[in-house]
Amino acid sequence: MMKTTMQQNYQPAATQGRPRACRRRLAQYAIWSFAAVAMLVLPLCFSSRFAIALLSQMGIMIIFALSYNMLLGQSGMLSFGHAVYSGLGAFIAVHVLNWVGAGELRLPVSLVPLVGGLGGALFGVLFGYVTTKKAGTTFAMITLGIGEMVYASSLMFPDFFGGEGGVSTNRVVGHAVFGITYGPGRQVYYLIAVWCLLSMIAMYAWTQTPLGRIANAVRDNPERAEFVGYDTRRVRYLVMILSAFFAGIAGGLSVINFEIVSAENVGAAQSGGVLLATFIGGSGFFFGPVIGAVLYVLFAVALSSLTHAWLLYLGLFFVLIVMFAPGGIASLLMKQVPLITARKLGRMLPSYSMALGAGLILLAALILTVELTYKLQIDSDNGTAMTLAGVAFDAASLKPWLVAAALWLAGALGWRAVVPRVHRAWDDVHEQMAGGGA
Repeated sequence: MMKTTMQQNYQPAATQGRPRACRRRLAQYAIWSFAAVAMLVLPLCFSSRFAIALLSQMGIMIIFALSYNMLLGQSGMLSFGHAVYSGLGAFIAVHVLNWVGAGELRLPVSLVPLVGGLGGALFGVLFGYVTTKKAGTTFAMITLGIGEMVYASSLMFPDFFGGEGGVSTNRVVGHAVFGITYGPGRQVYYLIAVWCLLSMIAMYAWTQTPLGRIANAVRDNPERAEFVGYDTRRVRYLVMILSAFFAGIAGGLSVINFEIVSAENVGAAQSGGVLLATFIGGSGFFFGPVIGAVLYVLFAVALSSLTHAWLLYLGLFFVLIVMFAPGGIASLLMKQVPLITARKLGRMLPSYSMALGAGLILLAALILTVELTYKLQIDSDNGTAMTLAGVAFDAASLKPWLVAAALWLAGALGWRAVVPRVHRAWDDVHEQMAGGGA
């Protein structure tokens, strides 16, 4: 009698759980299919050489950022020297590619990123054994020291690192397979896209493994993880090796894309860049570093071609994310999911639109102020005449400064008026959702 009652109680829960798991699995398949189709179609929509180069760098940065998030987001290890593994993997890959070009080794160019991954994993085994002995701030400081040590070594051992000029190579080597020589940028992009998709799938699959789950436990509560019998240092060490492997893949792809590797590939700027990209996108979500990588490349490549002050814009954007969205852009997007599910997002769109308008006015004021200041303080030797958004004017005249002041005033007043409205609309929508209202 008791057994029958228990079966009646538990069968509905199991029955309800299966459709949810099925829907979740279908959603995952749909997302990955969309990602694959997007990677396939994007070069057809943006066919210029600059666009192809931009997309290629985005693919490389996505792998690099996701590999870094295995440390920061998944395992709670803040590293200041992650470029060591991508850079050293790139150096090994470039030497192997040169051996292939010289006929000393037979290896398809498409497998060079795997060589970079194995090289990164090798140095992950060596350096990770030291860095993962400690956690927290100590780990971060050790990684910073190792990063500076490797960067200094890049100038001390020119036979391997190539000195200040780095090591150059030629990606068009070996026999063409199906006419693919990797000479055109489009062919290089599709190689990067394939490796990017495979790496993303592999890193996501890793998050679902027991090691990935234990890494989360070590991140959240290392003392409890040790109490139940897990060696937290060994977990950190294994994660470091895997992270270095995928960082090396990104380094190998950069070899094929740029055909040169230099000391900058292991420098602090590279490590800082991937940290910024991961944090801006949101380290708490798997797709967060993907968003951050795309935005970082847009800043570093697209925006840098338009203005010399791109680093200032990137720094200000990072500060705003830290202050108002510490969970990254992904956290802002995920907050909208319950509204979409409950079909309440339309209630927020008017307030969001007003906030966007005020934000764009403030952005225009910031851009005009920064460009005017840059022109007068740094680039005044070339004259004070300048063009911004197709409008020509004199930076030394009063008129553009008055326009900037008016934009600051209008944007500030608009923002001050719209923020309370957004908060009220947000509270009203959530009260309706909690009460089950329409």
